[in-house]
Amino acid sequence: MAKSQQGALTNLNSNAESETREKKSSLVVCFGEMLIDFVPTVGGVSLAEAPAFKKAPGGAPANVAVGISRLGGSSAFIGKVGKDEFGYMLADILKENNVDNSGVRFDPGARTALAFVTLRADGEREFMFFRNPSADMLLKESELDANLIKQACIFHYGSISLIEEPCRSTHLAAMKIAKGSGCILSYDPNLRLPLWPSADAAREGIMSIWDQADIIKISEEEITFLTGGDDPYDDKVVFKKLFHPNLKLLLVTEGQDGCRYYTKKFNGKVSGVKVNAVDTTGAGDAFVSGILSILSYDLNLYQDEKKLKDALMFANTCGAITVTERGAIPALPTRDAVIRLLPKVAA
Repeated sequence: MAKSQQGALTNLNSNAESETREKKSSLVVCFGEMLIDFVPTVGGVSLAEAPAFKKAPGGAPANVAVGISRLGGSSAFIGKVGKDEFGYMLADILKENNVDNSGVRFDPGARTALAFVTLRADGEREFMFFRNPSADMLLKESELDANLIKQACIFHYGSISLIEEPCRSTHLAAMKIAKGSGCILSYDPNLRLPLWPSADAAREGIMSIWDQADIIKISEEEITFLTGGDDPYDDKVVFKKLFHPNLKLLLVTEGQDGCRYYTKKFNGKVSGVKVNAVDTTGAGDAFVSGILSILSYDLNLYQDEKKLKDALMFANTCGAITVTERGAIPALPTRDAVIRLLPKVAA
């Protein structure tokens, strides 16, 4: 073989290797629940009054995984569904959206979780869950794909997987693997009070892993809940009660009003994007997808305030687009859709 051909081949191989490394190094692994949301086809009615429901795949960590992939990032999902039609459908939806579903497990003895979500007239939601128990609660530590977790640069999770054993222990084991392999730990508590035995149990469960996260995203309502009724807009409350010494970035979402950000060095606010809200399901997950999709390629983003604010405007736009359609995963935006709206936002 000629030297020039050898050189070209070496370059191709090294490019392929570096692409593989880049794909691995930008991988976001999302852990937790995936379920079916049943959303009324009309807004502003109770579950009993709803004439019909639209079936939509959901579950916050799965939404984030799909959201990242749709924005052009690399993502995987780890969780458990039932060995049933809905379970197979959810695994297929991950695959169709270019999410690595090799960490999904199927339980032959439990059903895939269902949630009926009512949309009030203002687009806000109320939930009724069917999990007695559902398959997502039964993921065992022995079923974890440790190698998949070790490939990630970011490991993202919620708090619903902390409610019941064996999933709670599996969740803690997965966090330990992620931390040990140098992942950034990303936490969105995603409070769902009806799923917890009590409000105190929810507060205690959510806070039990608080100090281990590198990045935390919460809402105004969650601040009030976790601090026992303190003012969610008071920066002193946020820094004193919720910002821990190991935290790199704390994000507070305020719906259409945008978000606030807190780091060790600076804090501030980024304006929201005004749209006509049809269904707020998945808005927070779209926001998380937006920020993690950028962070996965720039892990020190939180150190540069200008770059962080630009990334948060991108994330706010992701959330805004999502509320203009019903359901979570069906409404998650592509990168092109976000970029098209961004100039209008900046204008």
